[in-house]
Amino acid sequence: MKSFDYQRAGAFGDVSAAADGSAIIAGGTNLLDLMKLEVMTPDRLIDINHLDLHDIEETDKGGLKIGALVTNSDLAADMRVRRDWPVLAKALLAGASGQLRNKATTGGNLLQRTRCYYFYDTAMPCNKREPGSGCAAIGGFNRIHAILGASDACIATHPSDMAVAMMALGAEVEVMGKDGETRRMPLDELYLLPGDTPHREMVLAPQDLITAVTLPAPADGRHVYRKVRDRASYAFALVSVAAVVDVKDGKIARANLAFGGLAPKPWRDTAVEDALVGREPSEAVFGEAADALLKNAKGQGGNDFKLPLVRRTLKAVLEEATR
Repeated sequence: MKSFDYQRAGAFGDVSAAADGSAIIAGGTNLLDLMKLEVMTPDRLIDINHLDLHDIEETDKGGLKIGALVTNSDLAADMRVRRDWPVLAKALLAGASGQLRNKATTGGNLLQRTRCYYFYDTAMPCNKREPGSGCAAIGGFNRIHAILGASDACIATHPSDMAVAMMALGAEVEVMGKDGETRRMPLDELYLLPGDTPHREMVLAPQDLITAVTLPAPADGRHVYRKVRDRASYAFALVSVAAVVDVKDGKIARANLAFGGLAPKPWRDTAVEDALVGREPSEAVFGEAADALLKNAKGQGGNDFKLPLVRRTLKAVLEEATR
């Protein structure tokens, strides 16, 4: 690990005043691993754990404002989340281990880096780690990699479970900029697809700080989170589906769907939802939704199995959600 300076932020201004080459640390469950391998080599760590970002508050519109430093364990255990946004609690409990959830934070979970093997191996070419060096995963061992949203420069996936559920719920992210002003954006707009610049993963500027995530008021419907992985504990998703589906008078009135393990960011496609809304649940309708999801999907050889796997997983989730 490269040596670094350490600073404890006592105010938000300490983050906005941070010099280039600094990194923010909260739980550190991903950052410290990357620093040990020298995939990330910040000159200074800014510890934000003493900032006032630990609360979960109800909003005037019936939603929930989650501070960026709320741990995954505390968020999953919150009775309001378990009652009104259960897909989020289910996704959180499907991620990592109890020890890691005790440390991992809401903001950090959104910002975690890919678990692509080649990104972690500094002896291998990786456009995300070293722009212009190539992508060893293309033509290499790519079992966990993307079938949607990838490019010729990068096929890495985003690993978060929490972010997939938040995407299905229509969450918004609050970001404080260097000027101290706070802006809000849909979670989907936080992430960038790789294109020709896979090293740029998000729209955040270096001194930007995620301060909160806001959930909208609870929506009617059944909440389902299904994660398909290689083993039952502490494994990242090969395919995951977060669903909030409401059936009224025998027809699907709402179908909020987001997917993990398939793309460089948590994936939501309104065409999939449009294929379901207003129709009676059936195997044929579920198949059309899967067709819409996979319209532009592309396997890389080692991950071709994801194409039929996500089709089966989506069908199983929709069958459960529309019973």
